[in-house]
Amino acid sequence: MEFTLSPEQQVVQKKAQSLAQEVQALSARLDREAQFPREILQRWAQGGMFGLALPREYGGQGLDYVAYVLAQMELAQVCPASALILHVNHSLFGGAVAQFGTPAQKEAWLPPVARGEVYACFALTEPEAGSDPAGMKTVARREPDGWVLTGAKNFVTSGGESRFALVAALTDPERGAKGISAFVVEIPATPEVTWGAREEKLGLRGATSVRLFFDQARLPEASLLGEANQGLKIMLAAMDGARVGSAAIAVGLGRGALAAAMAYAKQRRQFGQAVADFQAIQWKLADMATDLEAASLLTLKAAWLKDQKQPYGLAAAMAKRFATDAAMAAATEGVQILGGYGCLTEYPMERYFRDAKAGQIYEGTNEIMRLIIARNLLKG
Repeated sequence: MEFTLSPEQQVVQKKAQSLAQEVQALSARLDREAQFPREILQRWAQGGMFGLALPREYGGQGLDYVAYVLAQMELAQVCPASALILHVNHSLFGGAVAQFGTPAQKEAWLPPVARGEVYACFALTEPEAGSDPAGMKTVARREPDGWVLTGAKNFVTSGGESRFALVAALTDPERGAKGISAFVVEIPATPEVTWGAREEKLGLRGATSVRLFFDQARLPEASLLGEANQGLKIMLAAMDGARVGSAAIAVGLGRGALAAAMAYAKQRRQFGQAVADFQAIQWKLADMATDLEAASLLTLKAAWLKDQKQPYGLAAAMAKRFATDAAMAAATEGVQILGGYGCLTEYPMERYFRDAKAGQIYEGTNEIMRLIIARNLLKG
């Protein structure tokens, strides 16, 4: 088994590391202000991060998913919120369009998204349909000249900043989950689309979330992505790939927490010695590092399986579950190592703690990940 990164992957990793370090102070300020990190995203777009694994002919870099995962592990160490926004563009929206779109749809939607010129969002969750998408109420009715979309979506990351939205809606309500279709909505061109106030969130404050409302929104026929009534398969396929990316973000976040904890433990002195000299602290650091290394390997394996076009849904669920739990544990132990300072906003640890929690929830809760893993095991 070969663990050596290719020259291209190493270049991407180093570039992402440099881009992350450039925005460390800016990222902290924007989080305190709960501001959309447009300047950070523009820098990362100029560095080619937005389309790493998207097709070159449609504005991407044409690299493999392992390269994308390596980049996210670096970017998320400094700004998990910006990494998440990039991730929605690249994997949830861009990945779905690249896999299921027609050549005309790819040409229309992918290039500006892959270059980071515009933002996109993924609209699946509803007030009464979170882990159970079959319970959605949003409906798309076919008309002679296209579709009419009615309903609302919750927790739409970048929804208020996006040009494109990938939206799931019932097109055959009597069939339940088998009657869902996927649509790409160009928000500025659709006046019947509105959004609610920005949600005030515990963490990932820069990755602003809103509700999207569709009030008899008229969509052209070409808005349908893939075939009618195949939308749930499209959305779940997009989430399989995205879970690998979200695991990478969690690894990066956890590594950021570990680095901050180590730096503090080395300089903080108690009882005449550095805190890092105490065995209790050393064991915490050792466990954090070991779990994050294991999470990294699970994530890279899932990305490699995706690149090899082998089944990877189980690996993605394992990576997402383990990595996000490892990130939450690292942030929790990091706060403990810093003690009272870990609770202060002038130190980065409380932000890692707040940001880590969301990873255990979005793109399928870790309880759902355990169900996916168990079902795969029991099928044999």
